Amino acid sequence: MAAAGDRGGREAACGHDSYRSPLASRYASPEMCFLFSDKYKFRTWRQLWLWLAEAEQTLGLPITDEQIQEMKSNLDNIDFRMAAEEEKQLRHDVMAHVHTFAHCCPKAASIIHLGATSCYVGDNTDLIILRNAFDLLLPKLARVISRLADFAKEQADLPTLGFTHFQPAQLTTVGKRCCLWIQDLCMDLQNLKRVQDELRFRGVKGTTGTQASFLQLFEGDDQKVEQLDKMVTEKAGFKRAFIITGQTYTRKVDIEVLSVLASLGASVHKICTDIRLLANLKEMEEPFEKQQIGSSAMPYKRNPMRSERCCSLARHLMALVMDPLQTASVQWFERTLDDSANRRICLAEAFLTADTVLNTLQNISEGLVVYPKVIERRVQQELPFMATENIIMAMVKAGGNRQDCHEKIRVLSQQAAAVVKQEGGDNDLIERIQADAYFSPIHSQLDHLLDPSSFTGRASQQVQRFLEEEVCPLLKPYESVMKVKAELRL
Repeated sequence: MAAAGDRGGREAACGHDSYRSPLASRYASPEMCFLFSDKYKFRTWRQLWLWLAEAEQTLGLPITDEQIQEMKSNLDNIDFRMAAEEEKQLRHDVMAHVHTFAHCCPKAASIIHLGATSCYVGDNTDLIILRNAFDLLLPKLARVISRLADFAKEQADLPTLGFTHFQPAQLTTVGKRCCLWIQDLCMDLQNLKRVQDELRFRGVKGTTGTQASFLQLFEGDDQKVEQLDKMVTEKAGFKRAFIITGQTYTRKVDIEVLSVLASLGASVHKICTDIRLLANLKEMEEPFEKQQIGSSAMPYKRNPMRSERCCSLARHLMALVMDPLQTASVQWFERTLDDSANRRICLAEAFLTADTVLNTLQNISEGLVVYPKVIERRVQQELPFMATENIIMAMVKAGGNRQDCHEKIRVLSQQAAAVVKQEGGDNDLIERIQADAYFSPIHSQLDHLLDPSSFTGRASQQVQRFLEEEVCPLLKPYESVMKVKAELRL
């Protein structure tokens, strides 16, 4: 059994007798899990130390090619057990890895981390991970939008009962309703890309952000310190770095990142809630596998498990934004360390959660099942009431009196409503109109007046225009990844 405080021992205890985050062990993709792994983080620390040494050498510091090569050769040679032992002694994770790296790079030991503070590797690595995590999410979100766009196009003309307040309203189409979902996700795609593009490198700033240590290394040469910052920023693949930092990059960045992920969570929750409600109405279902069990007690059930998972995790994703909000608000002066433990959890969990809900929503959108007959039956239950205005207008055109017709329709409508609500019967308003001689002038027109497609307005045209003008251009940069199927974990 690992000794108390032995982080390496705790990490090794990854079997069934130790807690593991369900996000990593059960839900999120291997690629996203790897991005937030210790191996990726500490390898990136070493890469940052290498970039710093290379830039310092280029700008004239006495660093040899042999030292640079030694660091290059040992980027992946990480002794995690040694690092854990070092951290146990030093109580400082960065210095533990400085010592561990120096142990396998004895010739370069004296110049590793030269002039830097811990946040040089810690914060810059976080920014690299955040940027790369967006690279994983953006294509997944684009694929969800693409799948739903295909579905919306296919169902653009199918009339369905609209709901406001979850009460029957005017008709829409299945495709138009889907476009409501797509529009929210398009906003999320734009916001995620915007935040990624706006990410800036912390760069080479020193202990309180003044670059004093590097100014000393370069004997007061301000231009070389500027060049050093720019060179390392470019090596890391960033277009720009912060000009102003404390010891850390401003924690407002974390708020921006988690805000757009939380907003994505809200979109997914709304979509999957709609799907769950439609499943109850038996109008639409998520994919249901041949051997899937809906309930351990009720064999007939087809629970919307995937949509429920999305809603469950989306709530967690939305809640996580409170962590960086509170963290940013209490960063005293140039920094405090009460951000560290919190950020280790909330940043990783936000991206792993977003990754999971997008994988799951893509799987749902690739297998949505629509039941037109059920939809038609519900439309027919409500359509007679909606058609009353059209019937009145038709009677007026045939020579009838508008007020007399209104009163006739009112009485018949209340009788039909009583059958539905009190007797549990079907809406028989049209049968009552057909049986009433008063309406004989328009009996031959009733089928036309009750055509559901005449009640959906411009829904079909709106779908087509929306997909062509807004969705397709937005998805164009992601065309090469559109064929990838969703890998749904447990």
